[in-house]
Amino acid sequence: MGSTGTGTRYGPADPDLSGVIGERRQLTNIAYRLLGSLADAEDAVQEAYARWYAMTRAEREAVSSPGAWLTTVTSRVCLNLLGSARARRETYVGEWIPEPLPDGIEWGTARAGGAAADPADRVTLDESVGMAFLVVLEAMTPAERVAFVLHDVFRYSFAEVARIVGRTPAACRQLASSARRRIRAAESAAPPRNRQAEILRDFRRAWEAKDIGGLVGLLDPEATAIADGGGLVQAVEVPIVGAERIASACVGIAERVELTLLERTVNGQPGLVSVQDGVTVAVLAFEIVDDRIRRIWSVRNPEKLRSWTEA
Repeated sequence: MGSTGTGTRYGPADPDLSGVIGERRQLTNIAYRLLGSLADAEDAVQEAYARWYAMTRAEREAVSSPGAWLTTVTSRVCLNLLGSARARRETYVGEWIPEPLPDGIEWGTARAGGAAADPADRVTLDESVGMAFLVVLEAMTPAERVAFVLHDVFRYSFAEVARIVGRTPAACRQLASSARRRIRAAESAAPPRNRQAEILRDFRRAWEAKDIGGLVGLLDPEATAIADGGGLVQAVEVPIVGAERIASACVGIAERVELTLLERTVNGQPGLVSVQDGVTVAVLAFEIVDDRIRRIWSVRNPEKLRSWTEA
């Protein structure tokens, strides 16, 4: 494989340059989009580096492009994980939602102990990590997802993708085309980011005021709300459908529990974070179409909230 997606090449005489470790961010970006889980993405990248350093120095020196080698191994690890993930999610308690990511700037501020986040650990936030986009990726076959993400998002050639997934370039082209059709079928015209923020601000205020009418007015009549508690915390295990039912559920929560709702960027888009006693207990991502909230994804599984801290 001739490129790494970052355009960086390393000569065989210097296989252990810091640039090899510098590939970590790119690898994490790829792995997160392939797996929808930052924890799994980090494990996949760690596995790739473990295999790299398990080779002898002579073997590493024989690799003309360590970045390309690491990309190939990481992608193959992810491909294998995607197959097993499907089986795991069949036994998952309730709905499974991709792990939400905080805004890069917020994530980079001081954490506990005052240490800033390592830039290599961050996932670049763009439209390809939007929650709606990731949910569509979840519906793809593992091979479709890998071919589409590597080619359409990271601009690898089909020849490079073929070497990674073990199929012909023509087969990979067909896989990406099939995935592209899924994306197009699910696409919706979202309002500008500032308008989305305004709508969610109104939604937050109506929720805090326990204003069912106000909430219903901001929701699409056929809106859907999905919660992911992973069986670890209480969460509705089936989607709630309909503006009035969702509004009633929100008000019910507000009446039972004292929560603080914060306006935060979630996977690159305006979202809300629910905090109780200083602890993040839910992260909400939204799909907004025609100035109405069409979908709400509420992640409550604490294992998926480790990247979030109360700001």
